[in-house]
Amino acid sequence: MDTYEYGELLKVLTVKIENIKNIVKPDIVQIRLNEIDQMQQEPSFWDDAQNASKVSQEKTQKERMLAKYETARTSVTDAVEFFEMAKSENDEDTMAMLFDDAASLEENIRSLEVQMMLSGEHDGNNAIISIHPGAGGTESQDWASILYRMYLRWAERRGFKVEELDYQAGEEAGIKDVSFIIKGENAYGYLKVENGIHRLVRISPFDSNAKRHTSFSSVMVSPEVEDDIDIEIEDKDIRIDTYRASGAGGQHVNKTESAIRITHIPTNIIVQCQNDRSQHKNRATAMKMLKSRLYEYEMEKKQAELDGIEKSEIGWGHQIRSYVLAPYQQVKDTRSNQAYSNVEAILDGDIDKIIEGVLITKKV
Repeated sequence: MDTYEYGELLKVLTVKIENIKNIVKPDIVQIRLNEIDQMQQEPSFWDDAQNASKVSQEKTQKERMLAKYETARTSVTDAVEFFEMAKSENDEDTMAMLFDDAASLEENIRSLEVQMMLSGEHDGNNAIISIHPGAGGTESQDWASILYRMYLRWAERRGFKVEELDYQAGEEAGIKDVSFIIKGENAYGYLKVENGIHRLVRISPFDSNAKRHTSFSSVMVSPEVEDDIDIEIEDKDIRIDTYRASGAGGQHVNKTESAIRITHIPTNIIVQCQNDRSQHKNRATAMKMLKSRLYEYEMEKKQAELDGIEKSEIGWGHQIRSYVLAPYQQVKDTRSNQAYSNVEAILDGDIDKIIEGVLITKKV
């Protein structure tokens, strides 16, 4: 990088910061934070625990957003000032330092840009994820378990918490079904782009002839919604089954039929929960999962209508991403049309670049 290129980069980043400012509206955010501070000083504010929690969460989110914006703005402003000073004083050491930090500065602004896109109604919510293997038996079940680990590692990298809701192990390997919640800031906003069919091409470790196999698994992502969300579920529209909790062992497994499976008959949406010994608690969690899935279903249907496609097309055989491990190694997302060669790192949870690429492409 030379002086001219760095100067042009700073011009671009300065424009981006101004655009981000127009989205964040820091003055308005600060007014709202002052209002919340006043509310929290009133003793009666804490009488309504549910409302107090919601407002406090809003405050935390706005404070974080404002802090991120201010940090980014300051970093660009400082870079511009140091750059002008280094040019005028012919300070090669400072210029070299700025050049070294250029990639990091650009990446930080890009990351903030992506976060500002997460302005949907439920983007800030936790994400409920269900992974289901496609046809293919052990091969697809193993692929489902690889995807499960990928999301667990992604959550771990971000310091997010994971709560397993349901886990059905495969007979030989992998999983038949898994549902879990990833809890963290903007978890749903990021992971909503993972909703769809994921395709794997590899030399099967379960084939003695070492042939190449193609496997599919569906990933369904929905926001963890509040209990008071306006989604009506009538008793006649659901079927509730109980079954014995199963899994790899440990504290979640018991010998009573505490696990719950709820089928929403009109949509054929099925949710399961077995993470608690209490059937009552599992039922409550499963109903919350169903509400979240129905919300996502309706949003998906509306988007399909806007895009002029049939809802049935959003299904099996219409993969959003392909992971090819043989004869070459590449992960390609069909929406951003971007390809990535760091397959091993991606399967180890390094999926931020892929997610950001789709968010930017879709401008969601």
